[in-house]
Amino acid sequence: MAGSLYLIIALIAVALLFDFLNGLHDAANSIATVVSTRVLSPGVAVVFAAFFNFIAFLFFGVHVAATIGTGLISPEVVNWQVIFGALMGAISWNLITWWGGIPSSSSHALIGGLVGAGIASGGVDAVIVPGIVKTAGAIIWSPLLGLTLALILWLVVAWIVRRSTPFAVDQRFRVLQLGSAALYSIGHGGNDAQKTMGIIAGLMFAEGMLGDEFYVPFWVAISCYSVLALGTLVGGWRIVKTMGSKITRLRPVQGFCAETAGAATLYLATSLGVPVSTTHTITGAIIGVGAARRVSAVRWGIAASILIAWIVTLPAAALIGAAFYALVAWL
Repeated sequence: MAGSLYLIIALIAVALLFDFLNGLHDAANSIATVVSTRVLSPGVAVVFAAFFNFIAFLFFGVHVAATIGTGLISPEVVNWQVIFGALMGAISWNLITWWGGIPSSSSHALIGGLVGAGIASGGVDAVIVPGIVKTAGAIIWSPLLGLTLALILWLVVAWIVRRSTPFAVDQRFRVLQLGSAALYSIGHGGNDAQKTMGIIAGLMFAEGMLGDEFYVPFWVAISCYSVLALGTLVGGWRIVKTMGSKITRLRPVQGFCAETAGAATLYLATSLGVPVSTTHTITGAIIGVGAARRVSAVRWGIAASILIAWIVTLPAAALIGAAFYALVAWL
């Protein structure tokens, strides 16, 4: 029993390591627009984003955590080997894409790792199809919704300020963008921290530590929000450049529209228990405000390379997760 307990503690530590890397990897999602518009310096921006990542626990329940913990892979096949494979698949892919400066999805890396390890453990019958469909569908609708909302919001705002000077618009939206960046960081924390919460609680549930009903202990929730915020504080500067300037150049009014649209998309997904990618969401929103100016304002080659990374993430993380599961099962 003691050995099993130590093993669970070690896996929880690995899960929190993923949470930290998630914050580091996805820091750019929260701060890229506000840094690229020079509303905040990078150092101030990461502190700003980390604070709002942390306080997100005040605003959201645990619907996303429940989806991760019991809605993707049948709890009957979940054991420590599956959780280890899922975490190592996600961490490995995050490190690969972070090093390459590729804004891939930590969320889908975790989901891919979990599905790959789950299938390696229990076969394809272990997959809970409705949960996978709901999650995979978000790969399509979350960036499209972010894009559409950002496009509409930009058109509305452009009409409202049509008689204002560019200087006046910039000054006004430099202030407003602080609010939109805070809203987006809350949405980022609320959706992303719950993914690690779901992994830890799913492990504890599988090991019989939560009784007959799945729930997320408070200490798990507060730990995940804290560690995610710490990862954001460290920051992901390689990806900031891609998200903030390579896709399209932004001014404060466009940053405001992108962040507000991204936040609305994240709040909707979190309330529905859908673990969406904050990377996909903000990328779609940034493309939306860029295309609203003119189609040529978007660097479509960069956007296409990001799209390829999205498509590759799930199967790549799944293969790595399955390989790590097979390794520990063999040992």
